[in-house]
Amino acid sequence: MPSARARLLYVTDLAYPARGRRYCDEDVFLTSRLRESFDLALCHPRDAAALLDGFDAVVTRNSGPVLYHRDAHDAFRARAGATGIPVYNPLTGRGDMAGKQYLLDLTAAGEAVIPTVDRAEDLHRLPRAERYVVKPRRGADSVGLRVVSAAEVPDLLDGDLLAQPLVDFAHELSFYFVDHAFQYALYAPDPDRRWQLEPFRPGPDDLAFARRFVEWNTLAHGIQRVDACRTRDGELLLVELEDHNPYLSLDALDDAGRDAFVAAMTASLHRFLDAHG
Repeated sequence: MPSARARLLYVTDLAYPARGRRYCDEDVFLTSRLRESFDLALCHPRDAAALLDGFDAVVTRNSGPVLYHRDAHDAFRARAGATGIPVYNPLTGRGDMAGKQYLLDLTAAGEAVIPTVDRAEDLHRLPRAERYVVKPRRGADSVGLRVVSAAEVPDLLDGDLLAQPLVDFAHELSFYFVDHAFQYALYAPDPDRRWQLEPFRPGPDDLAFARRFVEWNTLAHGIQRVDACRTRDGELLLVELEDHNPYLSLDALDDAGRDAFVAAMTASLHRFLDAHG
């Protein structure tokens, strides 16, 4: 069983230059509050594999896109598997943690996702559009994302890129969950300002949409963010299922909202540690 004061290795890149967000502020706040319940040490994702010994679990938070430290991330996963140290979020996620294959799988299954293909011969399966979004299969945080003309798309699909029609949406919104329990939702009223977020009160249909993907992911523990866009006719489509290190935009919440999230995450970590004790 873990001790009353479990020791957590908290993985974050405090210097990552996220566009429109300050990862460092969020993790400074979270660690300051989590220290009330756990003993914590912070480290950069490149150092995680070498520092696992002596901790009861690893918490991966705002560590930036794996694309920038693929070798270090692979070494971390291998080391965590060899030592058996629990990792939060667990490394079994089926969303962005494993790349963007899930967008193809959900498209093939007819789910409410922006239609996605990875081969030129499959472009006919997408709605016709004048412009398309192409992005790396292993990308994150909009790294490598481009908007291109329809004529350009066929020559770009070499297996490493995905293509989607450029959707004319009313707004983007995100749903935040801890251990399958809904916490809060935020939306960007201005489509051109993705990270200028405001609180959003989802209706039953909106919540059912988000829960469907969280349940599909089958992670028993951890934090997930379901990113969606609302089309001009009111339909929600999945943009991303972020289950690796989702930025939480806690600065968009009031004090009560932040306190509630910290309480939910703390309780989740205790359950997680008990399950692996």
